[in-house]
Parts: sequence; C-alpha cells; structure tokens
Amino acid sequence: MIPIKVAGPASGQASSEPRSPATAALQYLQPGALNLTALPPLSLYVHWPWCVRKCPYCDFNSHEAKGELPEKDYLDALRLDLEQSLPLIWGRKIHTVFIGGGTPSLMSAAGLDRLMSDLRTLLPLDLDAEITMEANPGTFEAERFKSYRESGINRLSIGIQSFNPAHLKALGRIHDGDEALRAVEIAKSTFDNFNLDLMYALPSQTLAEARRDLETALSFAPPHLSLYHLTMEPNTVFAKYPPSLPDDDLSADMQDMIAEVTGGAGYGHYEISAYAQPGRRARHNLNYWQFGDYLGIGAGAHSKLSFPHRVLRQARFKQPASFIEAAKRGNPVQEEHEIGRADMGFEFMLNALRLTGGFDPNLFGERTGMNISAIAKALNEAEAKGLIYRDHKLIKPTALGQRFLNDLQEMFLAD
Repeated sequence: MIPIKVAGPASGQASSEPRSPATAALQYLQPGALNLTALPPLSLYVHWPWCVRKCPYCDFNSHEAKGELPEKDYLDALRLDLEQSLPLIWGRKIHTVFIGGGTPSLMSAAGLDRLMSDLRTLLPLDLDAEITMEANPGTFEAERFKSYRESGINRLSIGIQSFNPAHLKALGRIHDGDEALRAVEIAKSTFDNFNLDLMYALPSQTLAEARRDLETALSFAPPHLSLYHLTMEPNTVFAKYPPSLPDDDLSADMQDMIAEVTGGAGYGHYEISAYAQPGRRARHNLNYWQFGDYLGIGAGAHSKLSFPHRVLRQARFKQPASFIEAAKRGNPVQEEHEIGRADMGFEFMLNALRLTGGFDPNLFGERTGMNISAIAKALNEAEAKGLIYRDHKLIKPTALGQRFLNDLQEMFLAD
C-alpha cells in the first residue's frame, strides 16, 4: 500500500500512513466542516496517456508513444484503479463518461471494447449516459470508429485545431488539412453527436484565415464546437520558444468574429470556449463547470468527490509505468487533500464563472456546503467593477467579465 498524504477530517493535519480506499471512505464520511444537503451529479474521466507526438503548445499529461504500447497492462491498471476507488462512490450513478488523453483513438477496437465492458461491469451507468471519446484526425480509420460506436461510445470529440496546412504544421500536428476534412466526414457519418475542437490566434494567423477555419467547420453542421484561444502554457515548447502570435487587438477581432458567425449559424455560446446547437451542450463538461463531482482514473487523472461534510481532490501518478505499478500495489493515488473552507469559494467560481449564462446563487450552497455570504465581499467588488450581473436568481459574468475572465476569477482567491 502506498502512503498518501491527506488532511485528516478531524484534525486537519497531514498524515502519511498507508490506508486502503475503504478505510479512506469511512474516514471521509465522518463529521466535518461543511454541510452538503445532497451530493452533486457524478461523472467518470478515463485518461489515456499516449499520443503519436507531443504538440509544442500541449501541457496535458501526454507521452509520445515509442514502440508497442502496453495496452493490456494499462487496461488492467485502469480496472484496478476503478475497483479500488469504488468505496468512495458507493451507491452513486455515473451520468457521463469522458475518455481523454493523449490520443485515446490510438487504443485498439478490442481494447476499447474491453474498457467499456469493465466500466459497465463495475459501475451503475445512467441509461442515457453521454460517453465521449477524444480522437485526432491522424488516427482515423472508418472501420475502427464504427467499432468504437458499437462498444458504446456515443459522442466523439475531434482535435482538428485548424484546416490550414501551414497552421497545422506550426502547431506540430500530425495531420494535414485533407486528413482533418476526412476525419470530420467519418465522424459525421458514424456518430450522431460530435464536437470539433478549433484553435484561433495561431502563429501568423489572419482574421480571414480564422474565419475560413470556422466556416469550414460549420459547413459540417457539428452539434458542438469548442473554440480555444492559443495560450503559451508553462513547461511547453512554445513557452520556451514563443512563436509570433496575433496581438491583443487582432485576437479581440477574432473573438468578435466568432461570436457573430456562430450566432448567425444558430449556435448558443454557453461557456467561454463552447458553442452548441440547441440541446447539444456537452453534459460532461457542464458538470465540471457547475462544480459537479468526477472520478478520474488513469495516469495523472484528477478527481473531485463530495461527501456530506467535505470535498476531496485526488491526483494519480502521472507517468504511465508508475501508475501501472502503483495500481498493482493497491493504490495509484499519489496525492489527495480536502478543499478548505477558505478555498471553496474560489474553486467554485473558477468553474461557474465560465458559464456565459451564469448560475443560480442556490447552486453555490448546494455544491460547497457553505452560505453564499462567504463570497459576498468579492461579489460586491466584481459587481461594482461591472464584471458580473446578479440578482436573487442569477449570477453571471457580463461581456466585460467574460473578456477579463482571469481577473474576475482571481477576485475570489482567499486573502
């Protein structure tokens, strides 16, 4: 058993004594500082850690595939991870599943079938659970994706990023523009529900090129679009060797163009980077943004789990080999801690303020076990600066608040 540093519910002190997940579950059910009247919806995240090549902008826990992947060993470890986590979620139904990475579409059809069989065997999945898998265009084979669908995947999320060959090359992607188009065509013919990921403010990108990418994506009428501003994340190649990027004014023009074009095509802008046709919002991601619960299994996966009197965060070992070995030894969780009362307001608002339509103030109490008066000072300050709108039924970021979202979120950090 692996020692895990945790904050004890009664004392708040760190402990490094080995504990089984069942022992931990009993500990977390003890009285504590919070009072949640009901537990939030629960999702499952499954991490596949390998990709063909690491992109220079990527800060996810992904590792370049070298030689034959240890698929069976990893799937064995995922099952062990899930089995060992069950005491923490006894009696709770899984509403959505998301298989992310890395590039999960590198998994064999038989491997995915085995994974889905394990999930169904061990978990009470909702009858209409949204089950999403990420896929990259460089891995698309029509027959394999039909097999994925038959295994139970009912939503695909495709990392297109751009249809422009020059921009794909600058981003270090393994696919070209033609492969991107073919991937969307296969997805559209195989899945009723799919998402396209696009990025903008790319190296040397013009406003006309950003519009062309968006209009190409919209020509396939995808149920859902994710449109991300390229950012320079720490510990990436781009952070070390920054490319020439559009300036703030051009980036703002691109954002205005995106709002105009997606709105004209009938897409609702419901989260800072997410656009959907009516009834096609990403249920898994909405659960994150509404501060719902999720169990994360796999290398480097994170969990957020609520109990009647506390909220727990976990992180698994990041390196695939370390994760596999830790799962065999009995507990692949490397770190876990409770979210303290002082940090709870920021944790909630970090997610909920991404929703352009805002949230009901009662949701704060339901998900944090605290009264909204705990963040009254920051709410008053944000409202005075014109960054949020609020009344007794709604709190939401204004257009100004959406434009300066990071600044707005930071206002809820504990002093």
